[in-house]
Amino acid sequence: MIFEDLPTTPTSEELLDKAFSRAARAGRAKSGVEAQESMLQTASNVLSDNLQNVVTAWPDFDEVDPFYRELADAVVGVDAARTHLSEVTWASRKTKSLGREYIGRLPRGDADAAKKLRKQAFARMGSVLREIEDDLQFLNEARDDLKTFPDIRPDEPAIVVAGYPNVGKSSFVNAVTSARNETAQYPFTTKGVRVGHVERDRIRYQLVDTPGLLDRPADERNDIEEQAVSALTHLADAVLFVVDASGTCGYPLDDQLALRADVYETFVEGTESEIGFLTVCNKSDLSTDVEADAYMSIETDEGVEDVLTAAIDATGYELELPTRD
Repeated sequence: MIFEDLPTTPTSEELLDKAFSRAARAGRAKSGVEAQESMLQTASNVLSDNLQNVVTAWPDFDEVDPFYRELADAVVGVDAARTHLSEVTWASRKTKSLGREYIGRLPRGDADAAKKLRKQAFARMGSVLREIEDDLQFLNEARDDLKTFPDIRPDEPAIVVAGYPNVGKSSFVNAVTSARNETAQYPFTTKGVRVGHVERDRIRYQLVDTPGLLDRPADERNDIEEQAVSALTHLADAVLFVVDASGTCGYPLDDQLALRADVYETFVEGTESEIGFLTVCNKSDLSTDVEADAYMSIETDEGVEDVLTAAIDATGYELELPTRD
């Protein structure tokens, strides 16, 4: 996954401690003005290089798969991340230029004056690092959030499970795959996109469990809902839309069906791709009072495997076996 190798971002204090301690060791190996020059060069290099490493560890968002880019935008904000990375780049260049500036100003033969200039340089470097404290903190927190993203493989078929909160999406994915997503009797338990896998006829299918979508305009959807939208837009080979005719999910059936129509028109009918679409009524032990392609009850295990088979068939994937000449 694109974000899983992002390293921990150091704090300003950690970088200053590292730079100045290495500078002190470098200074002990020499004397006089040479010692001050060595300290300046070492501190400047350590700060500039480590700050640049923070920036280069991040991927270019323009080259990131659209699904991951939209998830990153929903969770941390791509423009915000770019702004903070730009500030760190500035700090990297500034600490490098400060080192060059003060090395050029060192007087030859006057160790005391050189030491005074070196201290001034260190103070200015410290000021630069303190200016980007918030930028480094943002990047580290963003890194922690992004590392939790699911590992989605574009070369494997994906079944996106969508619907209102608390209709049984996570319970279905848990029941048919190795995924163990949190489920509970309250809405919005799923806080982000999660993925489970199931193998059928030597093809591995990804079942993408999305946060609950609410039937409201796109500009009113929250970050959690936007993750579901991104999954539907970029991942789906088939959409399994789950409804709860019993109403125990807390949302009227008419509202659920209105969302189903919106999802179908936006992500299936309105695209050039051939995307399968199934309406599945969960909690069929309580009610089947809705027209659907399949009925199941996670609670009693009735119809669950049939729904999985129907969803797999809806992707249209078949294993291409090599032919003999």
